[in-house]
Amino acid sequence: MRRDRSSRVPLRRSLLGRLLGVSALVAACSVAATAWLAVQTTSGAILQEQGQNLTADARIYDTLLGYAARNPTWDGVDATVRELAEQSGRRVALTTQSRRPLADSATSATPPALPPEASAVVDPLSVDTVLAARSTDGAGTAADRIDPRAVGPFLLPAAERTALRRMADRNTVCLNGAGIAADVVVGPSGRPRIQMVGNDPERALGTRCDVLELESPTRTEKKALDALNTLADACLKRQGRDGVRLNQDLSWRGRGEVAAAVPMPSPPPGDAREAGPAPAVEPPREATGEDDRAIASCVGTARSEQLSSYVASPALLFIGDEGGATVPGFDLSPANTAKIAGAAALVLALTVGASVLAGARLVRPLHALTGAAQRLRDGEEHASVPVSGDDEIGRLAAAFNDMSAHRARLEEQRKAMVSDVAHELRTPLSNIRGWLEAAQDGLADPDPAFVSSLLEEAVQLQHIIDDLQDLAAADAGALRLHPEPVRTGELLSQVAAAHQARAETAGVRLKVVGAAPAPELHADPVRLRQAVGNLVSNAVRHTPAGGTVTLRAYGDGSKGVVVIEVEDTGTGIPADDLPYVFDRFWRAEKSRSRRTGGSGLGLAIVRKLTEAHGGTASATSTEGEGSAFTLRLPAAGPVGPDGMTTAP
Repeated sequence: MRRDRSSRVPLRRSLLGRLLGVSALVAACSVAATAWLAVQTTSGAILQEQGQNLTADARIYDTLLGYAARNPTWDGVDATVRELAEQSGRRVALTTQSRRPLADSATSATPPALPPEASAVVDPLSVDTVLAARSTDGAGTAADRIDPRAVGPFLLPAAERTALRRMADRNTVCLNGAGIAADVVVGPSGRPRIQMVGNDPERALGTRCDVLELESPTRTEKKALDALNTLADACLKRQGRDGVRLNQDLSWRGRGEVAAAVPMPSPPPGDAREAGPAPAVEPPREATGEDDRAIASCVGTARSEQLSSYVASPALLFIGDEGGATVPGFDLSPANTAKIAGAAALVLALTVGASVLAGARLVRPLHALTGAAQRLRDGEEHASVPVSGDDEIGRLAAAFNDMSAHRARLEEQRKAMVSDVAHELRTPLSNIRGWLEAAQDGLADPDPAFVSSLLEEAVQLQHIIDDLQDLAAADAGALRLHPEPVRTGELLSQVAAAHQARAETAGVRLKVVGAAPAPELHADPVRLRQAVGNLVSNAVRHTPAGGTVTLRAYGDGSKGVVVIEVEDTGTGIPADDLPYVFDRFWRAEKSRSRRTGGSGLGLAIVRKLTEAHGGTASATSTEGEGSAFTLRLPAAGPVGPDGMTTAP
């Protein structure tokens, strides 16, 4: 149904409504930016009160973390807490996870209540990586979040430390004598290692210095490593996996294997990050594969289990103002001033951008309309523009598209008429030529029946020429017909006789099957013969030599119609193409020329002529077996039980 384009456009779809919407969007963004800035600054103040912003207090966290890593309990931590509070000017308090006080630097008899949230959790087996990264002199943390200062059973006794230190000093003197600057650094476990300038261990291998003698584990380390290996294997066994053999640097290999597997993504026990760069060995690589990830997880779990009795239990850390002051006054610092200026600039840029975007969206359809009108003027068959909405410009674009499409349809109808003429004149002329060539070759006698057949084809040709204009009007439903009583049996015989020469040339047998007496129709015999002739011509063209084209007619008593069928044993039509066989210009073989396959109008004309008689046209096909085209037309009178029509 055509839309009334002269009605008033609703406000929500009009240009005015869109401009108002843009203004509302800018206002909403301004309010949202202001609210965001307020939330950010207020949140910063709240975080500062709760002690979450610990950039300046990371040293406190790191110091207490080191204490927990070196001591199995928090006994004696009071002196450390008071010293940290005195150095930072902040209140420092430690409690258990159940909030039982462990140490508090507050000096009043009744210290203020602690905030509901702790500043951090001090746990050497699960280090807060954010706070550890902020520390300027902390030990850092491994990939498994265990503090490197937690060494547990890997702590070397004095005798082993002394022996290792002697070897380290001896190798350092040797390296310095060889021109390699080296020094001795000691990790938290007491194990010394040699640190060379440039951290290039391959340089030492070319000397007489035995730097590898320090890599052998001591008795204490072997014992601790065996215990750790036992815990890791138990974890792997619970998962249904084979055990592994851990190396001193916590890399691993399968039992019985020679080559080491992918190592743990954590440093060896006792490796101190603050002592300098990593030792002169290949650093551990990231674990790869499901098995490696499972082993790495079990090794990490085993380390936590082994160290749990050597480190202090997790504690809650609270850092606040001296005396328990709450929220400090908010100061418009340079950072906050920059935030406000940035938000204002963002709102301004958003306003300008929204205005430019709205203007561009309004002008773009007008430019498209101008370009389409110019293309239409230059002779382009169908110049259309996209319809982006239902506002004023959208309706203008839709009206322009309707005008352009109507002009294109008129041009298409003109071209279709020329194509129809070429197609429809070819069939009767071909029949006449076929009979004449047969007579010339002595294959047919020019008897009265022969002349009558030629005259009939000429009359049909004359009818086609006279009614071409009416055929063009078929699309509008105004095709002129000349109905009269028609016996379907005689009509089918006439069509078969007219196409007999072509069928014999193609090696196809034409067969007419019908009830006796044949049912009658009240139809235009010329138009009906034209429609059936198009079907027969199409069937002969697509039936291979030796095939059969069958024409039949019968009455359908249940529906009061006469059915005309043209069935062939040809190549058939693919199921995907079957819905389009009656479309104008459609051809099953796209590469066929009009000389060999027609212009694709024959079946379309069949449908139009059938519909003009009040009937329907349909097709069924099985690919590789053949096709059947069916015309269902109203009977001349009631159809009896025997399928014959009776007089009304």
